[in-house]
Amino acid sequence: MLKKFFLVVCGSFVGSFLALIFFTITTVLMSFVIFGYLTSQMGVKIEDNSILYIRLEGELNERPSEISQFMSMITDEQPGQDLNTLIKSLKLAKDNDKIKGVYIDCRGMVSGMSSLYELRNAIIDFKKSKKFVYAFGDEGIMQSDYYLASVADSIFLNPEGSVDVHGLGAATPYMKNLLDKVGVEMQVVRVGEFKSAVEPYMLSEMSDANRKQQEHYLGSLWGVISKDIATSRNIDTTTFHQLTDSVMLTMSSQELMQNKIVDHLCYRTEMEDKLRRLTDVEMKDELKLVTPSQMVLTDNKKKKEDKQIAVIYATGEIDGTTGSVPGMGEEGIDSESLSATIRKLQYDENVKGLVLRVNSPGGSAFGSEVIWKAIEDFKKSGKPVAVSMSDYAASGGYYISSGAQRIFAEPTTITGSIGIFGMIPNASNLINNTLGVNVEEVTTNKNAIAGTLYKPLTEQQTAALQRMVERGYDLFTRRCSDGRKATGLNISQDSIKAIGQGRVWDGKTAKNIGLVDEFGGLQSAIDWVAKKANLGDDYSITNLPKQEFSWSLLFGQMTRSKVEEDMQRRMGMFYTYYEKLQAILSREQVLCLMEPVEIDF
Repeated sequence: MLKKFFLVVCGSFVGSFLALIFFTITTVLMSFVIFGYLTSQMGVKIEDNSILYIRLEGELNERPSEISQFMSMITDEQPGQDLNTLIKSLKLAKDNDKIKGVYIDCRGMVSGMSSLYELRNAIIDFKKSKKFVYAFGDEGIMQSDYYLASVADSIFLNPEGSVDVHGLGAATPYMKNLLDKVGVEMQVVRVGEFKSAVEPYMLSEMSDANRKQQEHYLGSLWGVISKDIATSRNIDTTTFHQLTDSVMLTMSSQELMQNKIVDHLCYRTEMEDKLRRLTDVEMKDELKLVTPSQMVLTDNKKKKEDKQIAVIYATGEIDGTTGSVPGMGEEGIDSESLSATIRKLQYDENVKGLVLRVNSPGGSAFGSEVIWKAIEDFKKSGKPVAVSMSDYAASGGYYISSGAQRIFAEPTTITGSIGIFGMIPNASNLINNTLGVNVEEVTTNKNAIAGTLYKPLTEQQTAALQRMVERGYDLFTRRCSDGRKATGLNISQDSIKAIGQGRVWDGKTAKNIGLVDEFGGLQSAIDWVAKKANLGDDYSITNLPKQEFSWSLLFGQMTRSKVEEDMQRRMGMFYTYYEKLQAILSREQVLCLMEPVEIDF
């Protein structure tokens, strides 16, 4: 017995000792990785005859994430790109004599359309320097990459490569039949004929109203994109549409060149040799490629502590998760935290103005109101406020934008969706009949247990909820009307209700109907605030909320990524449905939310 005791004790000791050794080694290795990461961020020296190398790969986010950059070092994977860094690097490279041109390597980047539109304009601005811009595709150039590549001086393609330009399409899974089979009914209250976020749960096919709005905004978006490409490539618009409809992906490289889709055919090694000749680099030497992240580190402009413009990023779902919004990463908007940040800026004497950068499909109606109030209070300080809309600024995303003194968007921005809804699942058939579970109740009042999974809403409860969402819609449209009137536009609440109804608009149409003031990206909004605050060019930018490195966030993201990857592998196409159902069950608020459709771009 004593011998067994000592064996157990010794075994436990050895196990603990081995675990301690493993932890120590892991910590030392991670410390080396962190040291290497921090050292790489200390500064970069640009050599003569360098090229800004833009590698279109991975997901395009709004701004850089230290956690994502660090994870890419651990996993040895290509880090996601961010719009801020790409645009700033192009601006710096334009004025840097050591940078001779830009090399766009098309490997497949996932992005929202407005982010691409903004980045494309930055490349066009770079070309004013008269430096070269070349784009190259190896196995193939996907449509989003081609939209950027089309502004290049020349597009090079592998002789066995392809180009896939096919137009825009949206796919929305309708799950009513599935819910019926498992015995779940979605009890919906909403305001807005076009408020389509609830449709997939109450209909088995698309409504005429939803089809109408999708056809309109997709047609308008493709009109902008196709015209841009056709103009840059010097192709007649009608001819370009014919090429798009001819299954371009199947065309040979020779056909692509004959139709002016690409300019030259060459292998990657030949492309690199051409770049060497352009930059006077010996054939035996490596090209002097500078990444956007390295380029940004050359900015030596000193920060003006007493003259700051705060840029607040409102990215993702308000008081929820981002779900399937392309390009939004894993961020979300915490209304309480964001409003507290805005309040601090209101009383910060060094902050002279505010830009709210919105990339959100909306979310909680209450959370939207909280952020709207924070913006209203900030304006009392006399400091200017502008909104810069990114890919999405819809529903609650428009709600939080409505109080700005100036709203900037791109023609490809998706906005509007002014409407409100609530959705409560009724699983009484599943629970009582299919599963055979009988739920007994004891209550003091008839509405004590309302909105539970095992019991449908009564007519009284449904009517009460409908009145609540109608009050919310009235408040939402009043906020929009008051905000537009404050900018000098005489748009009544009735007019907002007429163009509201939950309808989604593209940025171009939104400007025509008064929901947007001006076309332009983030820098346009910053310039407007600087002018209103009389700052000239002598100011600095403070990006908020701050993204700080922490071990808990790192391990949290690593764990989440591993779990999601495993679930996607096991569930396949059904993972999307699982995500949507999880989102429904986790939401407890009345929502100002546009359910993002999957736009194939």
